[in-house]
Amino acid sequence: MKIICVGRNYADHAKELGNQVPDEPVIFLKPKNALLTPGNNLFYPAFTNELHYECELVIKICKNGKFISAHKAHNYYEEVTLGIDFTARDVQDKLKKNGLPWEKAKAFDSSAAVGTFIPITSLPDLSDISFDFYKNGEKVQEGHTRDMLFSIDAIIADVTQYFSLNIGDLIFTGTPPGVGECVISDNFKGVLEGQEVLNLSVE
Repeated sequence: MKIICVGRNYADHAKELGNQVPDEPVIFLKPKNALLTPGNNLFYPAFTNELHYECELVIKICKNGKFISAHKAHNYYEEVTLGIDFTARDVQDKLKKNGLPWEKAKAFDSSAAVGTFIPITSLPDLSDISFDFYKNGEKVQEGHTRDMLFSIDAIIADVTQYFSLNIGDLIFTGTPPGVGECVISDNFKGVLEGQEVLNLSVE
């Protein structure tokens, strides 16, 4: 199982971090040990002083495939949830400044939290759904799939030109604006089309 992540998939998020809006999906990977499953909290990493949350729509791959066309991509996923791409922003900024890869900032243990997966049949058209993300009861992020620069199916088509997809793989589809810092004792809740699917705290 691998975790495929899309960066800068919402124009406003790219701008809030001072990044260029991409003309093709920005892809990076997280290893299996980055997965933080429902019911578990995140222990604040010792190597960072600026841990950020980034809430994202996450899809689970249900079929093996490669070189998948966009118009057939919908056959490769049946479940969706919300997740948090935890990022050691201070570490990332230092690595980027020196032109170095930033896996240390993005792919550390438990950096990919996911909520409870729900069937896509229980939701409206995935190209037109919304989600809300709360920090300590206050809404801090609001996302809508219509604002994605690259749709889920377009992401799958792009990714599978380079990597095979396997059953159980996860795709984090990018975060909307509103990312920010988190500290020990913070609680996060993710609501997808009115359904709470994610709830965890930082310890």
